[in-house]
Amino acid sequence: MAKTNKLNLDRYVPAMLTFLANKLATGASLSYRKHFGIGVVEWRLIALLAVEDQITANRICQVIGLDKSAVSRSLQALEAAGRITGKVDSQDARRYTVSLTPEGKALHDRVLKVALERERRLLGGLSPAEVDTLVDLLGRLQTKVAYVNEYDPPAEA
Repeated sequence: MAKTNKLNLDRYVPAMLTFLANKLATGASLSYRKHFGIGVVEWRLIALLAVEDQITANRICQVIGLDKSAVSRSLQALEAAGRITGKVDSQDARRYTVSLTPEGKALHDRVLKVALERERRLLGGLSPAEVDTLVDLLGRLQTKVAYVNEYDPPAEA
């Protein structure tokens, strides 16, 4: 009988990151829907637009790593709710950019307080030096994503 290899889920980093991200996203979505009427995807878009104004949906997908349909649905919902506005770029009519409205900026400021408290609780058991190390390591992993995703195993794998 052949031995079956299995992942050690306590040490397999992609699973650990995925499980952590999924649990954090679920908790954030429940909280943000209850208190602010938005989900975690809408919050991610609002947070990005607060940092980088007048950007395209393609840019949002590139930064956040979500598929275009999820971003498009969230942008439509945010626009219908008056939290963002879109316009055709005056320099390039093919470019449609989005920005926060004053209502969107106010919502951002309210949700930000909750998001930062959630982060404080998450990192509460780490020293400032450990947080710096974690941020550095996550940044370094981020730079490897394209390299990882370009891997195409041989047919017999």
